[in-house]
Amino acid sequence: MKEEIMKKTLWILAAIGALLLAVAALRADEGAEKEAKEAAGAWLRLVDAGEYAESWKKAASLFQKQVTASQWKTAVENARGPLGKVVSRRLRRAEYRKTLPGAPDGDYVVIQYDTSFEKKNSGIETVTPMKDGDGIWRVSGYYIK
Repeated sequence: MKEEIMKKTLWILAAIGALLLAVAALRADEGAEKEAKEAAGAWLRLVDAGEYAESWKKAASLFQKQVTASQWKTAVENARGPLGKVVSRRLRRAEYRKTLPGAPDGDYVVIQYDTSFEKKNSGIETVTPMKDGDGIWRVSGYYIK
């Protein structure tokens, strides 16, 4: 009888422990999402203002290894120029991930915005901040659809 009560107690304690670990992980993901959203917002303000060289400097090291400042300037001018200025931007979703296709494992948040531009009524911007080697969240990818 005592042994059975002890086993049930251990199972309950194990379940509570697992629940606490899950809650802690969820809170960590939420904290990461908050920091990543802030980084994405600051970076997007640079891009919106046409400060492409500065946005490249503020991007993640992974981003900078994949594209030079000059290539970034050309790419973003070609992508954003025809659309005109941002009229509105609304968060669609943000998702924390440890892995992304074609990227090293790490801490990423894939953020999507519903964005309206002067010359394109509705678009979807995808911004992917990552926790860089120094622990700071920086944008590692940007895409407009």
